[in-house]
Amino acid sequence: MAKTARPRKRRRGKIETLPSGSLRVRVYAGKDPVTGKDHWLSEVVKKGPDAANEAEKARTRLLNQVDERRAPRTRATVGQLLDRHFELLKVEDNTLTGYDSLARIHIRPLLGDQPLGRIDGEILDSFYKELRTCRAHCRGRKYVQHRTDRPHECDDRCGPHKCEPLGDGSIRKIKAILTGAGKRARRWGWMGTNLFELAEPVPVARPNPQPPTADQAAVIANEAWQELDWGMLVWLAMMTGARRGELCALKWDRVDFSAGVLTIRSSIGQRGSRTWEKDTKTHQQRRIALDEQTVTLLRAYRRHCAERVGIGPEMPVEARIFSPVPDGSTWLKPDTVSQRYARMCARLGWDMNIHQLRHYSATELIAAGVDVRTVAGRLGHGGGGATTLRVYSAWVSEADQRAAGSLTGRMPELPTVLDDSGKLTEPVSTAGDEDESPYRRIAADLRGAIVSGILRSGDQLPTVADLAARYAVSFGTAQRAIAQLRAAGLVTVSRGRRAVVADPVAKAAGEPGEIVNLDAKRREIK
Repeated sequence: MAKTARPRKRRRGKIETLPSGSLRVRVYAGKDPVTGKDHWLSEVVKKGPDAANEAEKARTRLLNQVDERRAPRTRATVGQLLDRHFELLKVEDNTLTGYDSLARIHIRPLLGDQPLGRIDGEILDSFYKELRTCRAHCRGRKYVQHRTDRPHECDDRCGPHKCEPLGDGSIRKIKAILTGAGKRARRWGWMGTNLFELAEPVPVARPNPQPPTADQAAVIANEAWQELDWGMLVWLAMMTGARRGELCALKWDRVDFSAGVLTIRSSIGQRGSRTWEKDTKTHQQRRIALDEQTVTLLRAYRRHCAERVGIGPEMPVEARIFSPVPDGSTWLKPDTVSQRYARMCARLGWDMNIHQLRHYSATELIAAGVDVRTVAGRLGHGGGGATTLRVYSAWVSEADQRAAGSLTGRMPELPTVLDDSGKLTEPVSTAGDEDESPYRRIAADLRGAIVSGILRSGDQLPTVADLAARYAVSFGTAQRAIAQLRAAGLVTVSRGRRAVVADPVAKAAGEPGEIVNLDAKRREIK
């Protein structure tokens, strides 16, 4: 009985001979979700004695990509993917505008026409190298770079093009755009893997906030108070660390005068001349405690605003605290606030922006010993203080150095040592460093008053506000001076009360580093 022939298994993929003699390998990869047409993966093998074997290897490789779902299922380009990605992306209007600008200027000219299936590590490395070489993508071409594209007369601002690299911050945003679009394409089935993740990571620059010093802040505040409305805004920015848009959105019902609390609920966004009220940057409300002096200033300012309009002793609760019109019916524009602050600092001889007042508030709090989570809560940082710790790590390090100084203050007095001639010398002293910073000068004055007997055991020290006003420094600087005296055992501090000169007898139990008898010290000085 004759055997029946087994049907041959259908061979997947095609190998075609081209007129040039080369071989083209084609493998079916399903329907293109963008065009709805059949999608084929193809690869051309040059003619030669081993062309047939190489074509078989290519067919096997392409089939594996299809089976493992690593092959792109569409011929869509990077530009088409970005179009769909931006349509569905849920971000703030300003953020979306910035993303679209980066894509239009940098991504689309270099990668926009590139099919998603052709994206690989080499293409991405070349793309990012071009961004780091020249932001204008000149590719070595020499031309005259004009100051504007409009008809104009050339001046010293027009000249030969000079390559300038794109900043790391912009490159990180571009990578975020492409990676986010790649995740969406993978979820849609356009790509088997997110090929944009093949790019090398962009180095993250170390944050370098540059807040004004205590002396600069005092000069800025005095200059701002030349006009009541402007001075109140600048003062509140210093004391709360609120963002400029959050200050513009404040209403009088956000201030609880009895509890001394300011509530941040919204912010003002701006793009061009258009402004709108929106959520805060982290989409969360926060309550900021205000000191007594700031509450008093706000109460007086509210009374001034009401008298200016002639509507009674208080402004309506729905009125904006800072407004370009007397009745507070509209808000200030954030860009207007930034420009006015920059002009004021320029008159003082400094190149500063209003966001640095936010840095000033944070650094003063950290320098005063406030824990990072509390600072993060006042600033509205997310991540439970991770952002605050990363941005203000330099000032956290400063607090750690003060902790080391506090430990030194509790150690026994340094013993006498031998000099080069073998004679005993005096103990090492750091008294010469007292005048290096304002808080040390304050601490030195208070220490002298205690040792000389002007301030005796049990006497209260001046308040932080009094010290700050007397020495023209910030509250944080005055608090640092008291903290230094406390670390040296000269004063005691309890929560909610003024610092008190320590009782030397109560501390005479032999604790290392404590002053045993202040009277003896006074006699030594006399």
